[in-house]
Amino acid sequence: MTDRPALHAYLSYRDAPRALEWLEQLGFEVVARQDADGGAVAHAEVRLGDVVLMVATADQDYDVPARKGVSVGGGLYLWLPDGDDVDTWFTRAVAAGAQEVFAPEDTEWGTRRARVLDPEGHEWSVGTYRPGSSW
Repeated sequence: MTDRPALHAYLSYRDAPRALEWLEQLGFEVVARQDADGGAVAHAEVRLGDVVLMVATADQDYDVPARKGVSVGGGLYLWLPDGDDVDTWFTRAVAAGAQEVFAPEDTEWGTRRARVLDPEGHEWSVGTYRPGSSW
């Protein structure tokens, strides 16, 4: 472990237990979970390889931005090591309840990518482009 800054994402869901089930269907493992009263999730962490995402039940009735074109204006990007992984992840995500934004496609810059909205509308992009690798 290094003493350098690290960025970790978190998402709040109206139905966090269902979101955790969705993530498990995509290969994430729940590695920490603290439940609150009434079935709410106070804090959870899921892991897929080196990726850790924090999840909780939303404490307010937040609105996720509506999709305009192919984006809600921001989201998560999951790097996957090869194009077959992109296709498999996309198929599993849609089968588990995600909304297709764009199916797996090859890009003009030589990578493969896809995008979905999870069951509560959060944007997930996956691809073989690895941020920071070309700098």
